Amino acid sequence: MIRSSTAIGTPPILESTLTCPECGQKADEIMPTDACLFFYDCTQCGAFLRPKAGDCCVFCSYGSVACPPVQLEQRCCGGATPTAL
Repeated sequence: MIRSSTAIGTPPILESTLTCPECGQKADEIMPTDACLFFYDCTQCGAFLRPKAGDCCVFCSYGSVACPPVQLEQRCCGGATPTAL
């Protein structure tokens, strides 16, 4: 799981690079702050990505930066409480 250490009071990073585990394609994406991205279609190979077990979204599983709620040590969209960063 990718984690980001965001200092208290610092806004979360909103851009993450998703890397497809099937073909290695990298895509820069803007993370929503009001919803989680549970599914993602790779633009190169068409792989249908879902979060890994224990992760709340595809950014936490395949992104260079964890989703905003996890960065802020809040409940993630999947309802699970994130572990320490």
